[in-house]
Amino acid sequence: MSQRKINTKLLLPELQFTTARSSGPGGQHANKVETKVQVRFNVHTSQILSDSEKQAIYSKYVKQLTSQGELLVACEEKRSQLKNKEIAIKKLNRMLEKAFEKPKKRKPTKPTKAAKLERLKGKKMLSNKKSLRGKLDPSDF
Repeated sequence: MSQRKINTKLLLPELQFTTARSSGPGGQHANKVETKVQVRFNVHTSQILSDSEKQAIYSKYVKQLTSQGELLVACEEKRSQLKNKEIAIKKLNRMLEKAFEKPKKRKPTKPTKAAKLERLKGKKMLSNKKSLRGKLDPSDF
């Protein structure tokens, strides 16, 4: 799986939108109008995703999936229902793209010679400092 971008126009028919009263900004307006938008995307029944992409979503977003295999995304940032809907769709797109990303393979590295010498120099300085903290012998006076 390479980095795949999902076409929003293909994705829209598979989304279900629900609205609710938002707890966000808006004062009295928030108490009267349903501006919070929740997007449901059923991964299990999706026609635009391949089986390997569905598996990637299942493994990446285990906690965000419902028992029916729906991915939930909610947005209540703005006072406008339309703006919240747009933001929720963008969030869902980002989540899907993130699920399809391949993790970078780690290249093992070794410390440079200068870094090793610097570390040893620091250890030597600390050792000298601690050696000077020894108890004084009364016969020295």
